[in-house]
Amino acid sequence: MGSLGGPCGERSPHLRQPAGWSRNRVWAELYEQQPTKGEAMGLSSWAYGTAEGLLAESLPKRWAHSQQVYREALALAPILGDDADLLAAAAIVHDVGYADAAVSTGQHMIDGGRYLQQIDADPRICALVALHTSSPWEAAELGLSEALRDFLPVSDHLVDAITYCDLSSSPSGRPVQPEDRLQEVLDRYGPGHVVFRAVSAARPELLRMVQRVREKVSVARLRGLSSESPGAPNPSIPP
Repeated sequence: MGSLGGPCGERSPHLRQPAGWSRNRVWAELYEQQPTKGEAMGLSSWAYGTAEGLLAESLPKRWAHSQQVYREALALAPILGDDADLLAAAAIVHDVGYADAAVSTGQHMIDGGRYLQQIDADPRICALVALHTSSPWEAAELGLSEALRDFLPVSDHLVDAITYCDLSSSPSGRPVQPEDRLQEVLDRYGPGHVVFRAVSAARPELLRMVQRVREKVSVARLRGLSSESPGAPNPSIPP
């Protein structure tokens, strides 16, 4: 995959796009227009190195998935404003709970959040990792709901965004539709597995989260197009 604009507006050395990838180009261009890009560059730069160290060699497939989730997060920069770098950082470390160094409960979202707390990561990153995608439902199935109270509350729009990014990457790091990704998870685990039960219960809400992000992306796209036409209306992104 060819390089995208990084969190500080530079060409990222981390990412190479597979042949045929072009969907994020317009979003990379819009990101370049963000007045706050780069102000919090340290978050995603630190997070990338942390995730790479934990996943790249020992869990290469998980690392490939995480890199695609990161790409998706970069593509959402126009709808995130000052939170763009925060989301990119959370995206690249969202699955570090699978690493041997992080495993404790076996629920990778909570384990990842706890590990990040232990190494003094930004509390917002810890919370987004702990809460992403179907974590609350899976925690309920495992009797771990109380563990989620150890994390800082974060805005719903950021939980929506990281969930959208996670569901937009296949297990091997290919771009996919979230609806297809959810079905793949159900097919892979099968009835009776805790993940199957959790994702089955979570699916309606997860799809609502995806839809909210898609609507914001559509508004941002219209805003970007209207900025090219003098006098055209410039719709705002809904909160």
